Amino acid sequence: MAGATALVAALPAQAAYAVEIGYLAPAAVPAAEFPAPLRPVAPIVSPSRSAEDRRDALNEDGEIARLLGIEPGMTVADIGAGSGYHTVRLSPRVGPKGTVIAEDVTPDYLAALAKRIEQLRLTNVKLALGDPYDPRLPAASLDAAILVHMYHEIAQPYALLYNLVPALKPTARIGIADQEHPTLEHGTPVELLRCELTAVGYRAVATYQLAGDGGYLAVFSPPDAAARKSPKDIVACEDRAHAR
Repeated sequence: MAGATALVAALPAQAAYAVEIGYLAPAAVPAAEFPAPLRPVAPIVSPSRSAEDRRDALNEDGEIARLLGIEPGMTVADIGAGSGYHTVRLSPRVGPKGTVIAEDVTPDYLAALAKRIEQLRLTNVKLALGDPYDPRLPAASLDAAILVHMYHEIAQPYALLYNLVPALKPTARIGIADQEHPTLEHGTPVELLRCELTAVGYRAVATYQLAGDGGYLAVFSPPDAAARKSPKDIVACEDRAHAR
């Protein structure tokens, strides 16, 4: 593990393997180099948004995977994985030749997810401890990344988005699912979301409405390496909805 002592989840003694939890890459640009968001950041309150059977009834994971074009053999990061709702469903989608990286900043969430992964015998899942400003993921490893109903909880969004870029392949897609609510109500207005990602150099691809109360899925492509901004050139976006 890069730059950290790995934590080994307390799995049953008969487990065939242990799931390590640690950073998968060295720390990148520190948070102090970036502007702070000009809007409230919601607290992390739960590892899961809602009951999984309700989310399954809305085909949440299937719709997000379809809209992002996730296929067997891909490497996909579930950033802010929490209880692993998407992680465990992505695992069979990418298959034995693919990889799911479940990233979170809360070690307790990752420890619980490690037990779930072991119980389900998912051998293509890696766990990644991240920092609020840096997901700490391997360079040029990702075909896709999802951030589902957690963007509003990112304490340093500009830093995290910037430090995510090196982990993305040039053709990667980033899918962010959230609600059209103020950030303190555990949503992100889509206009504000687009502004914050554009400020870092991401390019909007499409926005889709998800079924039921699933909110929206906004899809972005990563910045061009040659045109990537420096942290000091990033200008924070005003939250016009919150200001009203």
